[in-house]
Amino acid sequence: MGRSPRTARRLSAEQADAVLLARDFAAAEIRPRAREVDEADHVLPREIWAKAAEAGLTSFMIPEAYGGGGVTDLVTQCLVQEELCHGDIAIGNLVTSNGFFAAPVLELGSHEQKRRFLTPLCAADPPLTALATTEPGSGSDAASITTRAVRDGDHYVLTGQKSWISNAPFARYFVIFATVAPGTRSRGITAFVVERGTPGFTIGNPMPKMGQRGIACAELFLDGVRVPVLDRLGEEGQGFHGLMRTFDASRILIGAACTGLARAAYDASMAYARQREQFGVKIVEHQAVAFRLADMATRADVAHLVTMRAAELYDAGEQVTEEAAIAKLTASENAMWCAWAAVQTHGGWGYSREFLVEKWMRDAKLEEIEEGTSDIQRLIISRSLIRS
Repeated sequence: MGRSPRTARRLSAEQADAVLLARDFAAAEIRPRAREVDEADHVLPREIWAKAAEAGLTSFMIPEAYGGGGVTDLVTQCLVQEELCHGDIAIGNLVTSNGFFAAPVLELGSHEQKRRFLTPLCAADPPLTALATTEPGSGSDAASITTRAVRDGDHYVLTGQKSWISNAPFARYFVIFATVAPGTRSRGITAFVVERGTPGFTIGNPMPKMGQRGIACAELFLDGVRVPVLDRLGEEGQGFHGLMRTFDASRILIGAACTGLARAAYDASMAYARQREQFGVKIVEHQAVAFRLADMATRADVAHLVTMRAAELYDAGEQVTEEAAIAKLTASENAMWCAWAAVQTHGGWGYSREFLVEKWMRDAKLEEIEEGTSDIQRLIISRSLIRS
C-alpha cells in the first residue's frame, strides 16, 4: 500500500510476516470501511473488531503464556501499528487498544492477575478494555489525579471521576488509577482493575469528537465502588511507575500510528497529483506541488526513524522518556502537517468528503493532544536537556 519508509533495518522472518499480515488487513478490512466508521460515530465497528481478533491482531502483543501472539518487543509492535494506521488511524488504534490495558497489567500484575485479566483478551471473541487516568481537572499531569482509593478490610472503596476514556462505552474491564494518599502526588498513585457493572461504577454517554470516531470515549463515575484487594495491581504507590512505563511505550506507539497516517496522506496526494491536470499538465509536475510531496515524504521518513530509535532503546531496557517524547512530538506534528498538505494538494476536493484526506486531518489533531500535548512533550524534552 503505497510508499513505505526505507530503512537499513533487516526484518526477521517473524517481523516480515507480521508486517504483511497488518498491511493486508489494513488494505482489505480497514481502508474500505474508514469513511463508514467515521460517519457512524460512537458505533463500535464490531465486524472489523471480530475479523481483527480472528487474525490475531487484537492480541498479538500479549505473551504466549496467556494465549497471545507473543510479540512483546516494541519494534515489531510499532511496525504493525504503522501498517494498521496506514489503513486508517482511528480503526488501527482500536484494533490494538487492548494492548494499552495489558501494559500496566504486565508491568505491575502478579502471574495470577495476568492469567485472569489477559487470557480473556486472547479468546475468539475478546472483550474491549480501557485504561483510565485522565480527569476533568488533570490530563497530562497524571500525578495530580484526585480519584480516591480508601482501604476497607479486603476491599478498596474508589470515588472520583474520569474523562475522555477511550473504549469506555464498550469496555468490559478497566485499569483505573487512583490515589491512596491525597496530596502526595505520584507517591500515592495505585492501579486497580474494575469490571463493568460493579455497583457504583457508571459510564457516561459517548463524547462527541472532532476525529478518530472509530474509538468512542466517555466519562467514568465512581461512587463508592468496592474493589477487592486482589484486583489491585502491584503494591500501593507503585501505580505511577507502571503508568509512566506504559506512557513511554504508548507514546512511541503513537509515533508509529502517526507515521502510518503521514504515509497515507502522502500516498493519496501522490496518486491525486499524478492524475489531476491544471493548466494543461499533471499537477505533480508543478514545482510547488512536487516540493510539497517531497516534504511529505521526508516528514514521514523522519517520523518512522525517530519512532524506531525510541522503540529499539525501549526494547534494550533503556530509560526512554525523552526519546518517547521526541517520537510522539515529531511524528504527531509531522502527521498533522502531512494531512494539511494532503488537503491542500487536493484543492477544493480536499475540503470535501469525497476523499479521506479531510478525515485524516481531523484524526491527526488528536495525536498532538492525547497522552500529553505537544507542549508537554516539549517540556519533557527541555527538562531532560537541562539535566544532561
